[in-house]
Amino acid sequence: MIPYPTIPQEKLLRRLTYPKRAVRMVLDTDTFNEIDDQFAVVYAMKSPERLRVEAIYAAPFHNALSTGPLDGMEKSYNELLTIRSHLPEMTGVPIYRGSGSFLPGPETPVESEAARNLVERAMASPDDDPLYVVAIGAITNVASAILMEPRIIGKIVVVWLGGHALHWPNTREFNLFQDLHASRTVLNSGVPLVLIPCLGVASHLQTTLSELRDYVKDRGAIGGYLYETYENSNKDHFGYSRVIWDIAAIAYLIDEAWLPNELVHSPLLSDDFRWSFDASRHFIRYVHYIHRDRVFKDLFGKLK
Repeated sequence: MIPYPTIPQEKLLRRLTYPKRAVRMVLDTDTFNEIDDQFAVVYAMKSPERLRVEAIYAAPFHNALSTGPLDGMEKSYNELLTIRSHLPEMTGVPIYRGSGSFLPGPETPVESEAARNLVERAMASPDDDPLYVVAIGAITNVASAILMEPRIIGKIVVVWLGGHALHWPNTREFNLFQDLHASRTVLNSGVPLVLIPCLGVASHLQTTLSELRDYVKDRGAIGGYLYETYENSNKDHFGYSRVIWDIAAIAYLIDEAWLPNELVHSPLLSDDFRWSFDASRHFIRYVHYIHRDRVFKDLFGKLK
């Protein structure tokens, strides 16, 4: 068993309290997997009043767009470089390659540039200034860093878009489902965690090509790139909308009021990807709704 340090409940609850000031953060993203990661990267970089992005990590993924997790991570890394070419705000922000595979076992990390950098940044963080780790893909890089150096759980707060709502029939969501061992590591280790589910919560964040044509397309090079990315995501946009899931994790750190939330006991994740509950487990913060319009107004406004 990994000897995770125990965070006293008073400190844990303090870490789970919404930060009233700008935060230092790193962003862990499977950027090539979908089109929503691009929006999230831009949103974070366009929000310096609340977010100081110190580094960006490429996360692994495996679906029809990749031949395996290593290929998915490399494609995500290259997509981050492409976004940076359109977005001056990313100049000087280091981008690191992440894990080339998912965790092979419950206590076996996959070392990478990203995981090592996360350990280094976390351990250098003052006790009164935790590093926020915003994860919008499979949680492999973050779990690997925790397994490599368990003491970082006292130095970070993880904000993760993962799983489905706690009342959902199952939680076979892409980010969570890809790496069962990593997902369990983050849920079981006691690390301060803000969990933002997909179906039932982030699924409110739908938009259309028409809306992006009005409010995104002509907003500079990056606006044109986001619009083109959305347009190319589907052949027929008649009566079509798409969820921009990942901006939820960014929006939480910009204004808590847009994402109503509560403290719950960290759920247990079964082998068949269902939630179960044990009131003796540590607390996490759980987002149960998103005010869609407020989030998109803020994002669109920042692209002007």
